[in-house]
Order: sequence, then C-alpha cells, then structure tokens
Amino acid sequence: MTLSVYLAGQIHDDWRKQLKSKAIEKNLQIEFTGPQEEHDLSDDIGAKVLGEQPNKVVHDDAASGINNFRTEIMLKNADAVIALFGDSYKQWNTAMDAGIAIGLGKPLILIRPDNLVHPLKELSNKAHVTVETIDQAIQVLEYYYK
Repeated sequence: MTLSVYLAGQIHDDWRKQLKSKAIEKNLQIEFTGPQEEHDLSDDIGAKVLGEQPNKVVHDDAASGINNFRTEIMLKNADAVIALFGDSYKQWNTAMDAGIAIGLGKPLILIRPDNLVHPLKELSNKAHVTVETIDQAIQVLEYYYK
C-alpha cells in the first residue's frame, strides 16, 4: 500500500532528497509531493500565466495564488504531511502548510531542532508527532508499515 506524503518546508537545501533516499533504503512505499522546488518558477508563475504584472507586489500576489492552488490540492490529496523547520531560512511557508494540514485533519510529523522548541510549541502541540531529525521521521513512517 502506497502512502502519499507532502513534504512542507524550505526549498533551499537537500533535506527532501535526504528523506526520500532514506525511505528508499528502508523500501517504504511512499509517494512524496511538496511545494514547487524550482524557486524562480515559483516566484514567476503568476507572470508566466497572467502576463507581466505592474509591480513586485502584484507580481508576488499573482504567483502566490497559483502556488496556493497547487499546494492546497497536494495537501488535500496527501495521506500525511511532514513539516521540517530548520535554522537556515525563514519558515513562513512551512508554518502555513503545517497549519493547513492541521486544519484538514491530516496526520502531521513536525521536524524541528531543539533550539526551536519554544517558538514552535503551539504548532508542535497540534502535530501528531514531533521529532528532531529526518531519521526519526523516517522511523515514524517505517512504523506505519509494521
């Protein structure tokens, strides 16, 4: 049985690749989805679809509407969500996706380092599982299949 897991989190490093690789090593039947990882495409999709926009605010708004359309469909179709919070980047989109997952009643695994316990305490309290590492998240997914 294949599980569909949405990977919420920043797109600037290879955490998704690491997680997917570990899932393959464990032979877990998981289909992963997530936000658009091509940063320029994500930023410019509104202009690509709707044409050039008059200023940066409208440009960003047009892109966010299309990105939200894509993300909401993927979140609704996911069996579960993993939201990774790291130290390197602002995590606004991660928090939004995790909040949507909670609102949709999707099982949520929250990955956050020890130094983010306090700022993420309410979100962590709403998640089904909170872990500190990708390896721990993989163990939770692996347990699903036992």
